[in-house]
Amino acid sequence: MPDSARRCAVLGDPIDHSLSPVLHRAGYEALRLDFEYDAVRVPSGELAGFVAGLGPEWRGLSVTAPLKREALDLADEVSETARLAGAVNTLVRTESGWLGENTDVPGAVAAIRERFGTVSEAATIIGGGATAASVGLALAELGIEQITLLVRDPANAAAAAAAIRRHPAGPGVEVVRLDQAAPAEGVLVSTVPATAQTPDLVARLLPVDVVFDVTYHPWPTPLVEAAAAEGVPVVSGLDLLVHQAVLQFGIFTGHDAPLAAMREAGERALAAR
Repeated sequence: MPDSARRCAVLGDPIDHSLSPVLHRAGYEALRLDFEYDAVRVPSGELAGFVAGLGPEWRGLSVTAPLKREALDLADEVSETARLAGAVNTLVRTESGWLGENTDVPGAVAAIRERFGTVSEAATIIGGGATAASVGLALAELGIEQITLLVRDPANAAAAAAAIRRHPAGPGVEVVRLDQAAPAEGVLVSTVPATAQTPDLVARLLPVDVVFDVTYHPWPTPLVEAAAAEGVPVVSGLDLLVHQAVLQFGIFTGHDAPLAAMREAGERALAAR
């Protein structure tokens, strides 16, 4: 790619809440890189049209909900991790087109390892969307052998369950209705909004070895508050966001990302909300 390809952005709908511009810009500032990074609202069904209109100055795109599966279909080339997850959260321009990558999976692995060095044999994930699939693959990567997806409608979790089962480790995957949830074991992950974490659900699932809530605003969530009260270690959505952004940063710029500077910028931005 030409040196002039230095524009990047995060795409999704809604997008105003995204911390990605804060993180990436902090990285550019720390390394004195002449890159740009913005947030652009792109509704469902409009990703292909948006990308088709981009000029040669565009280098990379961070892709968030509801566009991750659209990005998978759009990419000219797809990494094995993104293919496993069935979702692309990173598009980078190459000489031959757009490469689709998934940094959510390795980002989740790094976030869990940073906060909680060892994991158990089982995990429960609340939710069954693209993020649940990525985190499930990360848990399989960490050696978790049995994963339960808790969802309102099991039919909506079919794609996530299939993605997790595709991991080479061959984890067992069970899909259970949310109202039939039993006490969780090992790692408990929430990929749903804080408003869906009802007192009854939280009480039924805790205690566990570690809680991983992919949300970062509002914070703390009801699940995190209850976990902290019981002394359960917590991995936050900011942890995930920072680690996946660090990987994107390297893909977009070719430079090692300044993790500490990016995390500090994210913490400051959240504290100001």
